[in-house]
Amino acid sequence: MSDPAVRLKPGRERSVLQRHPWLFSGAIAGVDGSPALGDTVDVLDARGMWLARGAFSPNSQIRVRLWTWDPAESVDEEFFARRLDQSIGRRRSLLASGETNACREVHAESDGLPGVIVDRYTSFRAVQLLSAGAERWRAVIVQALAARADVDGIYERSDVSVRELEGLSERTGRLWGEEPPAATVIQEAGARYQVDIRAGQKTGFYLDQREHRRLARQGMEGAEVLNAFAYTGGFTVTALQGGARSVLSIDSSAEALEMARENVGLNGLSTEACQWSVADAFTELRRLRDRAARFDAIVLDPPRFAATAAQADRAARGYKDINLLAFKLLRPGGRLFTFSCSGGISPELFEKIVAGAALDAQVQAAILQWLGQPSDHPVVLSFPEGRYLKGLVCQRLA
Repeated sequence: MSDPAVRLKPGRERSVLQRHPWLFSGAIAGVDGSPALGDTVDVLDARGMWLARGAFSPNSQIRVRLWTWDPAESVDEEFFARRLDQSIGRRRSLLASGETNACREVHAESDGLPGVIVDRYTSFRAVQLLSAGAERWRAVIVQALAARADVDGIYERSDVSVRELEGLSERTGRLWGEEPPAATVIQEAGARYQVDIRAGQKTGFYLDQREHRRLARQGMEGAEVLNAFAYTGGFTVTALQGGARSVLSIDSSAEALEMARENVGLNGLSTEACQWSVADAFTELRRLRDRAARFDAIVLDPPRFAATAAQADRAARGYKDINLLAFKLLRPGGRLFTFSCSGGISPELFEKIVAGAALDAQVQAAILQWLGQPSDHPVVLSFPEGRYLKGLVCQRLA
């Protein structure tokens, strides 16, 4: 009996041949067999020639997420153990450098494991399984990670809405070993942070902003700083370490700002230099504008506004609004660190949005640096969609 397979429409094999890991429903002519949610299927072109092997997801527009383009490579326990070993091994030098004891160890499609996220926080791992294929092999993935015996516990954070698109419910909980405490302390470039692995945003911390937090130390001596969407105060801590005179941190979560306050104290920094505002950032930025408040540096690191390109127009309005307000609040010579983690917003579009915001704010500004993802969040060349984090450092000239 042959394995289940999906047959492509004529001329729809190009993306597979170019090793793009997503196969959309519109490219599929038919399905041979009766594959269940997450089952492995062969991908055949219109003539029946074998192209790849992937995980079937009958409820998603991304109907197949490809595991391998090697006909001799089986998708089994050894496959996942091998891919996990390779991915974690690529981060070994980062952890060994002493720069940090927290990083992303598996970055889904860019590490050959679509839908699988593994984040390391010192002696714990947080796992997100975002696709039908990842869910199908859940027990095998956990077993392979547990067999490494290099952490105290593994915790699941599959509590993200994208699972609904795959026909999956959200789930969290201990997978193996010890359950992480309410606050796990990590270190990063001379700073320490408490991380709530069990309930914090993403898997507990914004690991992808590691290099930008370090960058935000520079040129902060005596500065008055605004950190909007502050979460647990990563940029607040580094601004203070850089010598900022004051930092106003805004976030809608009182719990997050309380942990931010604790992170300031954890690093031996003065809480007297801090102001905390539990508020909607859009509303608070307008209030500050109306008060004619001014700052020497502003950080805008909002949550994702657009998951897909179809949501880009609505998201663009939100990004323009906050960046326009930030330019108005920025003193001449001041710097704006502005970010988008929306996959539906391209780097070119984000730059255009920020340029439009400066124009509408009637200020002159220049881009000092283009920012992106760190090395533990790689972007494989055949999957440009993996480039989700975009950032700019802008300076107001006048």
